[in-house]
Amino acid sequence: MKVIGAGLPRTATLTQKLALETLGFAPCYHMVSVLSDLSLVPRWREALEGRGEWDEIFGAYAATVDWPGAFFYRELMEAYPEAKVLLSVRPGEAWEQSMASTIWGVFYGDMLMCDLSTAWGRVDAGWASYIALMKQMWEKSGLLAGEDGPGDGSMARAMERYNAEVKATVPADRLLVWSPADGWGPLCDFLEVPVPEAPLPRVNDSQAFAERIISSALAAINRWAGAQAVMAAPK
Repeated sequence: MKVIGAGLPRTATLTQKLALETLGFAPCYHMVSVLSDLSLVPRWREALEGRGEWDEIFGAYAATVDWPGAFFYRELMEAYPEAKVLLSVRPGEAWEQSMASTIWGVFYGDMLMCDLSTAWGRVDAGWASYIALMKQMWEKSGLLAGEDGPGDGSMARAMERYNAEVKATVPADRLLVWSPADGWGPLCDFLEVPVPEAPLPRVNDSQAFAERIISSALAAINRWAGAQAVMAAPK
């Protein structure tokens, strides 16, 4: 492990994953690593209970960004003392708005994405366990508004407190505070690698997030319905 991403979800972490892999820090762990293999959820459940086996979780990964890894940035700093820490940031108000239509929305939103996620959990124990884990992590973090919802600025202020905490925790020579708007330069200087000729990737807006949840939920529900039909068919 060479790079530990401490930045919160919805701070362009998928862009960071692709950027780090372009720079040679590959593969890079990200929430999509868990979403593509829900059998990994029990490992993160153990980590949340204080029994994280980091070498087993990360294996050959050279970097990690986004949750669940960023949730444990302190533990990972201790486990990998030579790794550098990347804190991705964005304006607090924009972050709160993004969370309202993505992660908070999946848990509590009055929207199709939340409805389908709930239905998905009813027919897929893996998804149900993933959502339960994520809810517990967010509740433990104190960063996520409850069922009354975001919009009053409390989540933005919580994010700013979190960022200040990371800056106070990580030694300055080990930390880069970065946004994609800063471009390749600061990131490459920090990691001591050449600047690529390709532009910095930019991916994963809120609409894409919702579409991914909706399409995956519908696919899971359709698989379940197909299996039910086969079971009910005359023998």
